[in-house]
Amino acid sequence: MREKELRIALVCYGGVSLAVYMHGVTKEVLKIAEASRAFRDGLPPPGGSPGVYHALLQAIARHGGTRLRVIPDILSGTSAGGLNAIFLAQALLTGRSLDPLTNLWLECADSDVLLAPEARMGHRFSKFWAQPLVEWTLRRPGNAVSRTVAPETREEVRGKLSRLMRSRWFAPPFSGPGFSRLIDDALMAMRDQPPGLSLIPIGHPLDLFVTTTDFRGYRAPLHVNSPTDATESEHRLPISFRAHGGDTQLAERAELVLAARATASFPGAFPPLVLSEIDELVTERWFEWPGRDRFLQRIMPHHVHAGDLDSVALIDGAVLVGAPFAEAIRALENRPATREVDRRFIYVDPHPDYRFGEVRAPSRPIGFFSAIFGSLSSIPREQPIRDDLERIALHSADAMRIRGIVDALRPEVEVAVDKLLGRTLFLDRPNAERLTKWRRRAQQAAAERAGFAFHSYAQVKFAGIVDGLANLIWRAIEGERPPLDEIVASLSRYLDTQGLATLAAAKGASEEAIAFFRTHDIGFRTRRLRLLARRLAPGDVGDELAPDERERARDAIYRALSLYTALEQTKALGTEFSRIAANVLSDPEGVLAAIADRRDLRSTDPQVDALLADALSPLPREQRRKLLLTYLGYPFYDIATLPLLGTWGHDEFDPVKVDRISPEDAHSIRTGGTTDTLRGIEFYNFGAFFSRAYRENDYLWGRLHGTERLIDITASTLGEENPLPPEILEELKRDAFLAVLGEEREKGQCDRALVARLEREVIEKLG
Repeated sequence: MREKELRIALVCYGGVSLAVYMHGVTKEVLKIAEASRAFRDGLPPPGGSPGVYHALLQAIARHGGTRLRVIPDILSGTSAGGLNAIFLAQALLTGRSLDPLTNLWLECADSDVLLAPEARMGHRFSKFWAQPLVEWTLRRPGNAVSRTVAPETREEVRGKLSRLMRSRWFAPPFSGPGFSRLIDDALMAMRDQPPGLSLIPIGHPLDLFVTTTDFRGYRAPLHVNSPTDATESEHRLPISFRAHGGDTQLAERAELVLAARATASFPGAFPPLVLSEIDELVTERWFEWPGRDRFLQRIMPHHVHAGDLDSVALIDGAVLVGAPFAEAIRALENRPATREVDRRFIYVDPHPDYRFGEVRAPSRPIGFFSAIFGSLSSIPREQPIRDDLERIALHSADAMRIRGIVDALRPEVEVAVDKLLGRTLFLDRPNAERLTKWRRRAQQAAAERAGFAFHSYAQVKFAGIVDGLANLIWRAIEGERPPLDEIVASLSRYLDTQGLATLAAAKGASEEAIAFFRTHDIGFRTRRLRLLARRLAPGDVGDELAPDERERARDAIYRALSLYTALEQTKALGTEFSRIAANVLSDPEGVLAAIADRRDLRSTDPQVDALLADALSPLPREQRRKLLLTYLGYPFYDIATLPLLGTWGHDEFDPVKVDRISPEDAHSIRTGGTTDTLRGIEFYNFGAFFSRAYRENDYLWGRLHGTERLIDITASTLGEENPLPPEILEELKRDAFLAVLGEEREKGQCDRALVARLEREVIEKLG
């Protein structure tokens, strides 16, 4: 059975009250991860929608011969989408339910609940003089409520809007501390659930990014020729968290509350978050925040350095970053892999064709308030994601280009390696000792034959290694960190004194360069193994092997790969390394020596050779020869391709695919898209904050659409050559829809009549 991982990088937009819909989607992401864990561990199928996902994975195994594992390991969110991402990350890491967040959205995401106590009307005659103005605003011909809200809920919305408009003026109506308490309540309710099993593989990284906006900002230096002290104001403030499968918590409680409160604080509705608000919550609720200083140093080092933390004010992340792809893209680097990976970026966009609940109408004149509101809020939030998608497409195009170059070079490389080592050697079964000797001979020969091309290759290779080491050191330092470019400069100055100012010799690399590469170049080793794994894919050597032979070889390659990728994490350097890394500017020699000693690549390489020798020896002679020629000839390929890719390099030779989850993409139940399913789009996407019925509706459709799209996306891992039959997919979707609605009927959180109507609709449409 072919082993494969579907890795999901999930990007959650803002969307104001449509975040309730996104919560329904993220709940299904958690459910499919639960089903994947049960399928992997051979456990009985779970109930509800996870049971249907379990059946989907079984169908993929039977029909496509692929044992698939689903791992959501990168999460990125902004505004209320960031709130969803935080809770999903916590649930994935701990195996606990998202029900506490469901309660938060359904019970508390209401304008009456969110109103600050001091902003509420004291009695029904509060601001009685404003009542005529309120009535005229809400009932005049063509008013926003009549134009954007369904008739059956207009009175409910008008009542809540009346109370909102008669609350305090010229100050945010909603309570910041109250919002922080609600978030903390949900986190504590999640913590109090029985512990589950982590849905992230042991040791595998889980990365979470949420965006916030630093209202006052800080002065960031500009790299210009003159003046040397040029700066600009920077207001983007991403907050990142990283944990690993097996960890007991994503971050400290106060840090998660801070990130959620800041990213979801819609300007004008909530006051900006100041640090004293979180400090007061910690005191009020009698818990500790021992990592406070370390956390603040990590996320806002400029303010720590300037000593102005008391003046920091954080507002909604979607003000500047409405679609947080960038951080998630950067998280792709140096991720461990023990199986073939199908990497997907999935973004959740509830309203791709709408701005604030209205169809774009180019012919409609833009009014005074529309222009102001649009320029200050809606346009920045709705900026297209084209630039980010083009970055991903460029990544994928580069991967395909490198594939083409490697395929074109293969005949010439195989001839060169064959002549170098002698064809007769390949008739014997390789062992670890021979493989090590052959590998070094081939590497030296490739360097010698490259001529002048080796100089540029060596420089790119060297720069990439130094950048990687600097980044590793920077991540390992706890407390105040020096700028990354200063770490790079410190390492470079030291290495220049060690004879590495010039990397090439008369023939190939200098002795100093060879020693440096053997000690620190993990990137070359992982690229070589990934190319070898790709040769076992369909359409190549993999088609010439029996399934059990192919999978044994593939398993050995990925186990070898995991030995190297584990060494790229700071955990591999031990707990004491943080103290050593802090001296990188004064003692770069000691830091590099510590890395070399703790990684010990010279002892790892023979282990890898032994794994490969054992895996390749049983293969048929011709296929074994092809794989050996690829492994030993990799230096020739790397010299040709690495300079094209720059210091970024490519750990994977496979394209990254992008998928969307939206009402516009899920047509199995209703075909009308957003306008035919979601109610939160009313009143400029704020509709669900004024009606629980709207929140329940959008939450249910989020689960239903999430189910449909996740089934489609997961099934697509089989490729176009061997897809699941349409009738199987339709049956799975029908079962999943009914399973979701059955779960919700049993929980009783949503109106039973609404659930029953949707069940009838599913049965009428799908049988």
